[in-house]
Amino acid sequence: MTRISLVVLCAAVAFGTSGCKIVKDVPDDEKAIAADASGDDARTAQRIADTFDAELVPYITDKAIDVAALREALAGGLDAAGAAHGKQGSGAGAAWNFPLKGEGAVVEAKLDSRARTAGLDTDGDGTVDVTLQLGPVVKGTALRDAAPFYNFDDFRDQIEFAKLGRALNDKISEGLVLPEGDITGKTMRFIGVVPLKKADEALVVTPISVEVTP
Repeated sequence: MTRISLVVLCAAVAFGTSGCKIVKDVPDDEKAIAADASGDDARTAQRIADTFDAELVPYITDKAIDVAALREALAGGLDAAGAAHGKQGSGAGAAWNFPLKGEGAVVEAKLDSRARTAGLDTDGDGTVDVTLQLGPVVKGTALRDAAPFYNFDDFRDQIEFAKLGRALNDKISEGLVLPEGDITGKTMRFIGVVPLKKADEALVVTPISVEVTP
C-alpha cells in the first residue's frame, strides 16, 4: 500500500510545477575531484595510484647507475653528469636528481628515530660513502623531481606539487622492510635517487627498494 501511494503521489506531482526528480547515487570513487585545494589529496592519491608502480619504479630502476659510475661522471662536472644521467628539479638552483643503485656493508645504522638512516661503505675503505633514508620521515623531493612525468605545470600550484613529493616519500617508506635487530655489518643493496647541488656533496639517497643480506 505504501509503494502504491508513493507512485500515485509522484504521478500527481508530475502534473504540477515541481515534478519528481530521480537522483543517481554515485559511488565516492566515481565522483569528480574538486579543482580547488580541497581536491589536492584526492588528486595526489590518484596520481600515485596511476604512476607509482606503472611508471616511477620502472623508470628509476631502468635509469639507475651504480655509485662508481656516478662518481666518475661527477668528476667531469655536475651539470655534465646531470645532463647524461639525471634530471634537474624546477626552480633556480634546483638539485640534479640521479637514479642510483649499489651495495655495501652497513657501517652505521640509526634505526631508533622516525628519520631512520643506514650508512654504507660501497668502496671497501671502511667508511660511509652513501647514506640511505629509511623513513618514515624522509627529507627532500628527489623521487618526484627525478621523474619526467611529474610536471609542475600539471599541478594546481606549488602547494599541490609539494604534497606529491611528501606522499611519494610516505609511499616508499611504508614499503621498506628491514630485518629485526642490528643490521650493522650486513650487506645492503639499494635502488633509489640521490639529489646533488654540488659534485662533491655527500650522497644521501631516497631508496625505492632495499635488500639486506648477512
